[in-house]
Amino acid sequence: MRIGQLSERTGTSRRLLRYYEEQGLISSGRSLNGYREYAEACVDRVLQVRGLLDAGLPTRIIRQVLPCLDAPRAIHFSGATAETIATLEHERDRMTERIRCLVRNRDAISGYLDAVRDPQPAADAGAKAAKPAEAALSTAGA
Repeated sequence: MRIGQLSERTGTSRRLLRYYEEQGLISSGRSLNGYREYAEACVDRVLQVRGLLDAGLPTRIIRQVLPCLDAPRAIHFSGATAETIATLEHERDRMTERIRCLVRNRDAISGYLDAVRDPQPAADAGAKAAKPAEAALSTAGA
């Protein structure tokens, strides 16, 4: 596929796709007329790159991590410095915390939607709780 098609399918600008290629994050071949030609697998690769960028990883780290996202996982990681490992651990921990926060927010929104869509259970629970109190008052007054 050509760069315009890849751009449309991934929601990524052509300029950014060229940048990803310059950084070694994606690759293309060239057709006889010189146009870039991307394999179908580039769609998933671009989406992975975008997700990692959104998570805060710099392109130099993404370039090292990308082989881990492929199958089979033939990882040749020659630049594993202590700094790189620390960066990856920090980013992993930060992502884990973001996931926890997102799950809490998703659950809160789900609870809100459940309450808005079906307010009866909450009203019924309040009415049921009030009846024993009313009964206690009526027997206490007798």
